[in-house]
Amino acid sequence: MTLLDRHLAFLRALRDAGLPVALSEGLDAVRAIDALGLGERETLRAAYAATLLTRQSHRPGFDQVFDLYWPALVGDGADREGYSETFDRPDRDESAAERLGLPGPADDPGPLADGPQALADFREALATAMALGDPDALTALARDAVQRFGRIRGRGPGEQRWSAYNVMNRVSPDELVARALAGLGVASPDEDPSLRRLVEAQARRFEDLVETDVRRRAAEVRGPQHVARHTVRQAVEQIDFGSARRADLELMRREIAPLARRLATRLAREQHSRRRGPLDFRRTVRASMGSGGVPLETHHRPRRPARPDLVVLCDVSGSVAGFASFTLMLVFALREQFDRVRAFTFVDEVHEVTDRFRPGADPATTMAELAASARHASLWGRTSYGRAFTRFAEQHADALTPKTHFLVLGDARSNHGDLALPVFRDLVHAARHTWWLNPEHVRNWDTGDSAAGDYGRIAPMVECRNLTQLGEFVHDLA
Repeated sequence: MTLLDRHLAFLRALRDAGLPVALSEGLDAVRAIDALGLGERETLRAAYAATLLTRQSHRPGFDQVFDLYWPALVGDGADREGYSETFDRPDRDESAAERLGLPGPADDPGPLADGPQALADFREALATAMALGDPDALTALARDAVQRFGRIRGRGPGEQRWSAYNVMNRVSPDELVARALAGLGVASPDEDPSLRRLVEAQARRFEDLVETDVRRRAAEVRGPQHVARHTVRQAVEQIDFGSARRADLELMRREIAPLARRLATRLAREQHSRRRGPLDFRRTVRASMGSGGVPLETHHRPRRPARPDLVVLCDVSGSVAGFASFTLMLVFALREQFDRVRAFTFVDEVHEVTDRFRPGADPATTMAELAASARHASLWGRTSYGRAFTRFAEQHADALTPKTHFLVLGDARSNHGDLALPVFRDLVHAARHTWWLNPEHVRNWDTGDSAAGDYGRIAPMVECRNLTQLGEFVHDLA
C-alpha cells in the first residue's frame, strides 16, 4: 500500500466513524503534511487533527483511527520492511522499560513470563508507575502486558490474537490503586480524595493504552479497515442514546448544554415575536399628531426578556433505559435555561422529580438518585402511557398553561393498553406547544405495541436517537 493509498483509506475510515471529513479538508491535510514532513509521528497526528477535525468531541475517535493506520510499532516492536522510510523509528521508550525492569522488544520473555512471580513483579511495576504518573512507563507497561498476558489462540491454525479483557483480568489495575497510594504515603484511599482520583485516572489510562495496543495488533492481522469498522466508536453525536456507554454519556453531557441554550433561545424568540409589549401611550399620542390626532399606528414598549416555562414528561421504563439517561441529562441542562421547569417521570405511575434538579447539583449524583427512586414511577412495572397521561391530568393539570411548552420523551409503546387519546389531546390543547421525542427509528413506529402514529396525529412526533437528530429538532424550531 502506497502512502497515498493509506491516506485515502484513513480518510474513509474517519468518515465511517462518523467524522465529517470533506474533500477540501483532505487536501488541506496533504498540504500540511508536505510542509511538516513525515519524520515525527506525533507531528503527523497534529497535522491531521488540525486540518480534519472541526469539533473537540471528535478527537477520541480520530485518535483511535489514527493509531490503526499510522501505528507506533509493528508486531512486538521490530521495524517492518519499508516502515522506517516513513518514520525514523518506533517511539517505544526503552529507558522506561529498562527503568521498570521490563524486557525489551528483542528480548524473549521466557516460558515463565505469565507465571505467578512474573505477574506479581509486573503488578508491582505498574503500581509504581501509577503512583509516579509516568506516561512513558505506562505506555511500555501496556505494550508489555499485551505481549505477555493478552495472547489467545486464534480460530485458524497458527493464528495469533490478543485480548484486552485477558490483560485486565490478570493485571486488575483498579486493585492496585490502594497499593499505589500506600507507596505515596497515603494510608487510606479516603484520606486524600484528590490524590486518589489522580491515581484512578492513571489506572484508566493504562486500560486505554492496553486497548489501543490490542487494536494495533489486530489491525496487523485483519487489516485496519476491518478493525476500525468493528471497534472504533462513532462520533458522540451519532451514537444512539440506547447504546451509549458511561464514557459516552459524559461526552453527551457536554454537548447537550449548548443544545439546551439554543432550544430556550428559539422558543423565547418565537414567543416574543408573536406577542407585543404593553401599549406606549405617550409615543402613540405623539405619532398621532401628524395625522390630526388620529392614532393610525400604535406603539408598544419592548417586552422584557423572559425565559419560557417548560414541562417535561419522561418515560423511564426498561425498554428505554438508555434513552432515559439521556432525557435526565437533557432535563438537567434545560433546568438552567428556562424560567420554570417541571419534570415528571413515569412507567405507569407519574412521579414529579423537579426538586431533584437543584441548581449547582452534580448531574451524576442526581441521575443516580433518580435511578434509585425509579420504583416510585412504577406501580405494576408495565409501561402504560394511557394511565400515565390520565394520572398526570388528574394530579398535575395546573402544570400546563398557555405559556408552557410541553415535551414528551418516550417510545410510545404502551403494551397494548388504553392510550387515553382524549386525555392526551386535552393536555396538548392546554399547553402553548407540545413536542414528542421518540428514541426509536421511524421504521419501527406502529409496529407491535407502538402507538406512535396515534399520538403523532395529536402532537408532532420527532425521531430523536442521537445528538445529531436532537440538533436538527432544535434547528427546525426556528
